[in-house]
Amino acid sequence: MSDLTLIDSNLIEILLYILTGAFAGFSAGLLGIGGGLIIVPILYFIFSSQSYEPQHLMHIALATSLATIIITSISSTLAHHKKRAVLWPTVLVLAPGIGIGAWLGAGFATQLDTATLKPVFGVFEIFVALLMLGNYQSKQHESAIKKANGFIGGSIIGGISSIVGIGGGTLTVPFLHWHKINIKNAIATSAACGLPIAVFATASYIFNGWNIIDDSANTTKTLVGYVHMQAFTVIAISSFLFAPLGAKLAHSISDVLLKKVFSIFLLLLGLKMLLA
Repeated sequence: MSDLTLIDSNLIEILLYILTGAFAGFSAGLLGIGGGLIIVPILYFIFSSQSYEPQHLMHIALATSLATIIITSISSTLAHHKKRAVLWPTVLVLAPGIGIGAWLGAGFATQLDTATLKPVFGVFEIFVALLMLGNYQSKQHESAIKKANGFIGGSIIGGISSIVGIGGGTLTVPFLHWHKINIKNAIATSAACGLPIAVFATASYIFNGWNIIDDSANTTKTLVGYVHMQAFTVIAISSFLFAPLGAKLAHSISDVLLKKVFSIFLLLLGLKMLLA
């Protein structure tokens, strides 16, 4: 392969990462969710065209998605904190379970191969899409969050989120709302909870993937554990820049229409993951 071909291939790859981050960040700002639900399947298809071992494709996509969420969750949390919407005592109650669940969940995921993880993600994405199409709203429970149910709930949220490569908002917001926390505080607090999910899950994917080396793909230059550093860097910057644009546009477009369009897109991505 000529040097010119390598340069062209690398430029196309970077452009795809930029577009992925832009779309994920824009969607997150527009609807409050997005992130891993968009990044994971797109990265899977990008990495599928490269020389990585097939059994590790989903591990790399999941780990890289979670690494980008570290950056976006910090940005989102700071924005919500300025509006005094984050319930920090609730974050502290959930954080221990979230951290342990995220670490163990990522460790469990690394024991599964792509053939198993891909349909799991596909089913989860279709499930989220159908909830959005049905405009699901969680019912409220009578009891407040205490240490015991906070740890259990946090562990489940962290575990599932790390296995499907998301920041957990899809799970955390309904859980908080179910415990009589209003939706605005639930979204803000969920953003803050996304940070420990992303940090512990990413650390686990790095730890468990540290000795995974595929010389044919020259991964020693691109991977830290299972995290693809080039994709992480470009997507994180791109999503960080485009999230405010989505948030600004959210105030001028029908929320109902946006959710339907986005949910149909997620549904198609989920079906593609199942059928690919």
